[in-house]
Amino acid sequence: MEWLSILPPLVAITVVLWRKEVILALFLAIFTSEALLLLGGGGEVSVGTPLFGLLASLERIISIFTDMGNSRILMFSLMVGALLAFIRVSGGVTAMVELLVGSGLARSRRSVGLLTSLTGVVVFIESNLSVLTAGILARGLFDKFSMSRARLAYIIDSTSAPICILILLNGWGAYILALLSGYELDGSAAEILWNTVPLNFYALVTLGIVFYTIIADKTHGPMTDAEALAQKLDTDPAHEYPPTQARFMVIPLLTMVGGMIAFMFWTGNGVLADGSGSKSVLYATALACLVAYGMMLWTRKFSHIKLVEIGFVGMGELLPLVTIVLFSLALGASVRELGTGVFIAGLVGDYLPLILIVPMLFVAGALMSFTTGTSWGTFAILIPIGVPLIQTLGLPPSLVLSAILGGGIFGDHCSPISDTTAVSALASGCDLLEHVKTQLPYALTAGGITLVLYVIASALMI
Repeated sequence: MEWLSILPPLVAITVVLWRKEVILALFLAIFTSEALLLLGGGGEVSVGTPLFGLLASLERIISIFTDMGNSRILMFSLMVGALLAFIRVSGGVTAMVELLVGSGLARSRRSVGLLTSLTGVVVFIESNLSVLTAGILARGLFDKFSMSRARLAYIIDSTSAPICILILLNGWGAYILALLSGYELDGSAAEILWNTVPLNFYALVTLGIVFYTIIADKTHGPMTDAEALAQKLDTDPAHEYPPTQARFMVIPLLTMVGGMIAFMFWTGNGVLADGSGSKSVLYATALACLVAYGMMLWTRKFSHIKLVEIGFVGMGELLPLVTIVLFSLALGASVRELGTGVFIAGLVGDYLPLILIVPMLFVAGALMSFTTGTSWGTFAILIPIGVPLIQTLGLPPSLVLSAILGGGIFGDHCSPISDTTAVSALASGCDLLEHVKTQLPYALTAGGITLVLYVIASALMI
């Protein structure tokens, strides 16, 4: 009956492809998972099973708020809506676009793409902050140069996680070190982790493809259609709100980035890598909202009542995406209890040739993060499986670990139920399904190249 554990993610993906409704798909997947948990706990199928499954689904969603980290993510997602509304209505976005265009920093589609991706690279401290900063900064520029929001979502999504997993001076590195801390390996956990950088082929190839699409200014697959549509539309932000001063955008953004760094140090007791990402990004976003509110109130063009209205309208615009994030977290918690990830990890098999173990760990990580919507959850499940293989079969530790890390990010990039995918769509102002559809060909290409590279690396290193 273990194979039934893959049913919830299959339900979600099927409904998404059939009905194009992500919220419905996620809720039905949660319902399926909870019904299976009820039956697996000794219950029998009866007339009341659907009702009990529905009640259990509601309780599962409510339980997400009992985790403070999850609650912070949801609050921060709502507050981003208020921040975006403040800097848009103030005229700061259009003023910033005119400033960048006038200064020559954003003089072409290529320079706009490079500015966006490099912003994501520089802000490597936390993946959500990287996505938000680059997305907020570039929205108006992409509109100005008739570039699609789907392309923006792809660039920021495919830059943030790969950079975070390569630089490692952040919460990602601290988390993985914590997962490795209980094992005895040849070399320290930090040394093994740092040695994964040149072997994390998926992250490196993904970044290479991102910069290729920017420098060559070429798109492929569904992204080409999105770009063609964007060029037909008049999306110049100057037609929405007249430009005022760029500081209405720059100061709140700098407050958010600087606040994130400061709060990471503060919550980590002086150690950046030990800081709480969920606390820091919430505090920094709240502080940025307060600064933007204060700046607009100071101009006396906006009353307190008007600013509160603007903030809530902005939150309301993001409510569907916040609901997707909530349901993604609930589904992830449910399928973890169901054992979906462990079952998929078991598909790697016990009798694979040594040369195929590392490539199959990459595939298992991709399938697991795709079906559960979480790369960090994938790391937590696969590292305890991969480390014993290192110890018993003498496999290169950094090669095995890099395959697990790369697989987790690969599946996350392809998954319509991933919370990070939802945040990328949120930051760019792109429809979630359009983001998944347009990013998928690039992620699959990078994944295919990575798989071949791990076979070659295994042949040379094992």
